[in-house]
Amino acid sequence: MTEYGRIDILVNNAGVTRRADIMDLTEADWDRIHRVNAKGVFFCLQTVARTMIPRRSGRIINIASIAGKGYVNTSNVAYAASKGAVISLTKTAAQQLGQHNINVNAICPGVTRTALSDANLQVRAQQEGLTLEAMERRRAEVIPLQRVNDPEDIAAMAVFLASPGARNITGQSYNVDGGIIPD
Repeated sequence: MTEYGRIDILVNNAGVTRRADIMDLTEADWDRIHRVNAKGVFFCLQTVARTMIPRRSGRIINIASIAGKGYVNTSNVAYAASKGAVISLTKTAAQQLGQHNINVNAICPGVTRTALSDANLQVRAQQEGLTLEAMERRRAEVIPLQRVNDPEDIAAMAVFLASPGARNITGQSYNVDGGIIPD
């Protein structure tokens, strides 16, 4: 902050997970996932909001997930619960920070191409005896638009939510998922 003077926009992008069945998750998994995905998001939001309140201005954009809205193919229940917490804290933070002219919204990405997701896809392809291309096709088939998000798709929504065009939008959670889930 000292180099630039202040924070006007926070994109609160934290997330960890692992693919696991509900019966295979440990208490350590739950704690690690929630520590990063929910607790980390909250305390980062709170710290930045403290600097925004005196200026009566700011945009906070939390990265949640469609997993937090019940996406059936989520990596695990702890991840879904942690991202549901981000959606809920977004709504409450928007209500409480609105009086200070601070907008708080969430983006709920669907399947998104990242280095981590590509590495996981490669592992799953090997485990299932499929080619990487077959796994990529299978991943896209469940998406009504038939394409996986690129990081730029999520960034475009963040840019919009940070723009003057979104000045009266707060407390919302927007899916960027190609139509996977209807809400």
